[in-house]
Formats: sequence, C-alpha cells, structure tokens
Amino acid sequence: MSGVFLLPRRHFVLRSTGALLAAACGMPQLLHAATASSLWPNRPMRLIVVYPPGGVSDGMARVLADPLSQALGVPVLIENRAGAGGSIGMDALARAAPDGSTLAFSAISPLTLHPLIARVPYDPLRAFAPVASVMRTPVLVVGTPAFAGHGFGDLIARARSQPGAVRWATSGVATIGHLVLAQVRMQSRTDITHIPYAGGGPQLNDALSGQFEVLSTNVAAQQLQYIEAGRFQALAVGAPARIEALPAVPTLAELGYERANRDSLFGIFAPARTPAAVVQRLNAEIDRVLRSDAVRERLRAAYNLPAGGSIEDFAHEIAVDRRRNRALVAGDRSQFD
Repeated sequence: MSGVFLLPRRHFVLRSTGALLAAACGMPQLLHAATASSLWPNRPMRLIVVYPPGGVSDGMARVLADPLSQALGVPVLIENRAGAGGSIGMDALARAAPDGSTLAFSAISPLTLHPLIARVPYDPLRAFAPVASVMRTPVLVVGTPAFAGHGFGDLIARARSQPGAVRWATSGVATIGHLVLAQVRMQSRTDITHIPYAGGGPQLNDALSGQFEVLSTNVAAQQLQYIEAGRFQALAVGAPARIEALPAVPTLAELGYERANRDSLFGIFAPARTPAAVVQRLNAEIDRVLRSDAVRERLRAAYNLPAGGSIEDFAHEIAVDRRRNRALVAGDRSQFD
C-alpha cells in the first residue's frame, strides 16, 4: 500500500455528488442552447443599424436584409438606433436575448475606439459575438462652402494661422472620421475644432449650408455628386489607394498623414452567448450573400469594398484595430476631448 493515497469514502461520495449536481445544473442550459439552435430561426429577425437612416451603413444594411431574409426564411426588419458614435445601438444589442433573433450592423469603432475615450454601458470585450465582416468604406475629407482655400495644404495653413477657427465635422465622437481628425491634429500640431454629429445623414444639410469648413465622412454617391457640382471640394481620402471616382484626390498617406489614412470596417454582430451554431450559420449565409454578383455590384456602386471571411478573421481584425487605437489614445488623449 506504500505510495498509494486513499481518499476517505465520505469525502469521495461528497466530491462525486457535487460533480453530478454541477453537471445536472448545467444540463438545462446545454439543452436550451441545443434546442434554440435547432429551432432557429423561428421568428422575424431584428437588424439594428447603429446609425441614422439615409447614411451609407443604413443603405447597405437594407441591401443585405432581403437576400438574408430569403436565405433564412424569416423577415429581417431594420431598426435604426443611432447616437453616441454607434454606442446606443450596440448597447441595445448587448441587452438583447442571445437567441439569434437580434443582430446589429455597425462599424467596429464602438468596440475598438469609443470605449477607449468615453464610458460605454457595455463591455466591448465580452458583450458581443462577431458574426461577419461586411464591407470597408473609404473616408472622404471635403471642404464645404465655408472653406475658402484650395487643397489640404490650405486647410492646415489656416488651422495654424487661426487656431480653433477651422471647424471639422464628423458623424460623432469616437467614429472613424473623428479618429482621422485626431491624427491630423496630432501630426500637424494644429488646433482644429471638432463638431460631432449624431450620424452621417444629419450633418450633410449643415455642410451644404456652410455651418463648418470641413467634413470627414464615408464615401457615398451623394457626396460625390456634390463634389461634381462644385458644392464640396474634395481634399483627401482615407483608403489604401486613390479611389476610382476621384482619381485626382490624394490619399492622406500621400499627403504625409499615414496614421490618419484609415477606412471604416463594418460588420454584423450578435449578443454574446448566442449559440455557436447560430453564429456559424449566420456567417456562412452572410458570406454567401456577399459573394453574389448582385450584392458585390451594389457595394461597389456605393464605393464600398466587399469584405467577408471567417468569424475568426473578423475577430482578429477587431483585436488589431483595438490595439492600434489604444496606442493612439495613450499617445495623446487630449486630441479626443
């Protein structure tokens, strides 16, 4: 018997009983998840768009809704929940039942940027399940009728000579447009006044009436029409390369602002604890929709680049963006105040 350690029988029985009780307590949740997955989808799906109606993201969510509805066999209903750079809509998603009946369409910034500079009512690391990346959208920087200069150089020159006089509007605090502005301010060491709006749509009328000098927004057909008509002046784009619609307009990287040269990554999210089988099915269906010629053409017509790919790839991109933004904010937090 030397070298053999025997547990007292009573101790063994208690341990065994505890393990069995723990397993029994976990069984209802496991059965519930399995049942939910097998029955899903069994009712209309709510797709929260975290920006106002009329913007780029709202339009593309509606493009996705019809083919996704056909693939899943249930209606996909759009619900706009705008405000706070997308955080209001993402909070609504975080509070939704994790049963696959509620999703959100959003840029990744409410997870990777906003929580770094403002308090949010959700845990950006644990409240959501990434489902699928959908599209990348270039950022367009334009001068409005209130901007009297010619080109990006004149914008910086005026900001240096008249601190605070240049007003730069974005679709909200901690959005990609705000990040571009913050990078430009840091690198150029200028004082540019940030004018945050509640979304992309509401700021357009004020831009046209010259309520501010500069606007950074996602590229869209409407803005390009105003450029062609001479109502906006295209100053720069945030994109890997010049965009086909504006071949004469330099990227921010070409202008020497490499870190400001950012585009927007949009995707679909579910609440955390949504059954893995449901998330995987959604990823497969969305990826299939994105590979269809009709949807790819709609994306390109709106100057967006189709994304897609695995859940793991999307989660990796989110993690990389979060690390990059954390370094940026740590470098000069004041630029986001």
